[in-house]
Amino acid sequence: MAVNDIIFTAEGRTRAFDLLFSFDGRVTRSSYWLSWLLWVVAGIALLLFSFLLAWVPILGFVLWLIFALLALNSSIAVGRKRLHDRGKSGWWLLLFYLGPTVCDFIGQALDLRGVFDTASFGLTAWAIVELGVLPGTKGPNAYGPDPLNPQAQIAAQASS
Repeated sequence: MAVNDIIFTAEGRTRAFDLLFSFDGRVTRSSYWLSWLLWVVAGIALLLFSFLLAWVPILGFVLWLIFALLALNSSIAVGRKRLHDRGKSGWWLLLFYLGPTVCDFIGQALDLRGVFDTASFGLTAWAIVELGVLPGTKGPNAYGPDPLNPQAQIAAQASS
């Protein structure tokens, strides 16, 4: 999916919306990183727009809140589809998203920050490798057809 297609064609915008907000199916590593790129660009644009809205702070706050909720929803949707591509349950996202925070709280409570900071870093590194580096399973799996096989994608869309 090229950036020009996303912006300038209705089909591209529909595919981008499905990528970012649909919870079904599988996505490739490149689609996963594209979703992150789209949110980074949107965040930078909102930051620049926020400077223009400095005289209306409540509007800026509301826009950032909406942005954060949309980005969180999208992150869960894309992460779930990425885990599905790896043949794993989307529930692993709980460990990847909440694990580092839990490690931080435990480390502070027990005054063992070094140990739990290391565990937190390990969980974060594992999430990056699992979601963004390792390839998906080849061929169809329990979560849908292989996103790298266009014929399987077309056949799956025709049957649904």
